[in-house]
Amino acid sequence: MPSGRRRFGRYDWDAIAGIVAAGAALVLHFLHIVEVEVLLAIALVLLALLLLRDLRRESGDEAAEERLARTEAAVAALAASLRRPDVVLIGPRDLRRASAEFARRARGEVTWFNVCLLMFRPQELFDVLLRPALENPAVTTVRFILDPSQGDLWETELLPKVHAIGAGSRLAPPVWVPLREEAVSFILTDTDAGTTEAHLSFWGEPFMSRAAGLDIPRFVLHVQPGSELLVQLSEMERRYRTARAPAT
Repeated sequence: MPSGRRRFGRYDWDAIAGIVAAGAALVLHFLHIVEVEVLLAIALVLLALLLLRDLRRESGDEAAEERLARTEAAVAALAASLRRPDVVLIGPRDLRRASAEFARRARGEVTWFNVCLLMFRPQELFDVLLRPALENPAVTTVRFILDPSQGDLWETELLPKVHAIGAGSRLAPPVWVPLREEAVSFILTDTDAGTTEAHLSFWGEPFMSRAAGLDIPRFVLHVQPGSELLVQLSEMERRYRTARAPAT
């Protein structure tokens, strides 16, 4: 019943009334009950009514357009007021794709801070995590800031793979500095958009997973451009870069 009422309400009753009146006038004219002058008068009245109806509709359309414009402006203002998140969590399902995209966007110098070089032992992980940056023509240098305990792995795991792809000229000598007390690990770089971004992780569960003796990132925080956290990471990178491992 309600649906029938809605259909009933959608009919254009002004037009229906005009059609009925015009039909009745023609029938009366054919029956010689109404003269031509009366028929013309009826036609003029109907045209006037239809014109008034169109004017009302045009006024309604203008009001609807104004409401739509106000709504669009309100939505645009709301969207502009929404802040982009400073940090986005990247999980295991998207980690490899996000890492490769991050490396492809990089430019200038890319800094790897406090990573475990064992994760580059599998050729597949090296190809996904580090190779895109080394082969990115916009990247001039890839630099590692590492704990001295990573020295043997640097020689046995990383350098052979880098030289195998002919990217040794882009790999800067590492900065050796004690990092055992640091719980953070990150990659810091400028991007092709002229901004700075970082991939930040933490040692231990749940951010790192240990499989076959390898500490492999499981979750990474993508630190977005403009985040205040980037200032802290850049300061940490600068502080350790200027430090040196104690003499042995």
